[in-house]
Amino acid sequence: MLVIVGYVVIIGAIMGGFIGGGGHPGVLFQPFEFVIIIGAAVGAFVCGNSLPVIKATLAEATGTLKAAKSNKAFYLELLLSFNALSSKIRKEGLLSLEDIIDGPEIETIFTPSIIKDHHLLEFIRDNLRLMVTGIEAPALEELMDQALETHHEDGHAPIKAIKGLADGMPAFGIVAAVLGVVHTMESVSLPPAELGKLIAAALVGTFLGILLAYGFISPVANVMEERLEGAGNVYKCAQKGLLCCAKAISPTMTAEYMRAMIPSNLRPSFAELDEQLKASKNKS
Repeated sequence: MLVIVGYVVIIGAIMGGFIGGGGHPGVLFQPFEFVIIIGAAVGAFVCGNSLPVIKATLAEATGTLKAAKSNKAFYLELLLSFNALSSKIRKEGLLSLEDIIDGPEIETIFTPSIIKDHHLLEFIRDNLRLMVTGIEAPALEELMDQALETHHEDGHAPIKAIKGLADGMPAFGIVAAVLGVVHTMESVSLPPAELGKLIAAALVGTFLGILLAYGFISPVANVMEERLEGAGNVYKCAQKGLLCCAKAISPTMTAEYMRAMIPSNLRPSFAELDEQLKASKNKS
């Protein structure tokens, strides 16, 4: 949502300043400049990235228009889910997880929001399977560290693609401007007023390339990077919960260990967590 607000502010400030200074907005409407710049940028983006990266980039970039998943409510649900998981292991043992790892009973442990996050749920399920096989906590932690490192590297591929696109936009703007100058030079027989319009149209290409790069595309890359870090912290929080379960730590301390992993601006207070834990016990 903030991305849209930012776009509105950018357009309002630029157009307001341009019109206020006596400029005519109609001169900025140069459709063929858009065709050159955006078309060339899209072509470079397609030939510079694999199909999986292109799909992931489109999904992540459009996702910045929505609210982030890793909010306070999501973290609270994660804490409650692991509290329930730890309680089940403590009462029934690790072998009891066989019935819920791949079965519908997993809905009795994890909330709908976590189940909808397929990548996170698969990460939890894979490591629960390892726990059932009897893997020791140090080996489990090492495997999870490797999985998180790979996940982080995969998440950086769309960000790298968007940053590359932003870096190329000013250059494509210059290409459009140069082509406009070429067209102007071949039209030197026209009256000065007509030549002025052609030069103005050519300069719009440079303007558009820089504006699209630093006003629209680069900020999206920054938001994507911030959300990747936020999502990575959710996985680290889940990792801590899994390790607590593997070490047979009490449900209450499991929730506290996980709560300590949450950023301060998203961390539920002790009272909030305690209230939710009591409410969940009353429901069960």
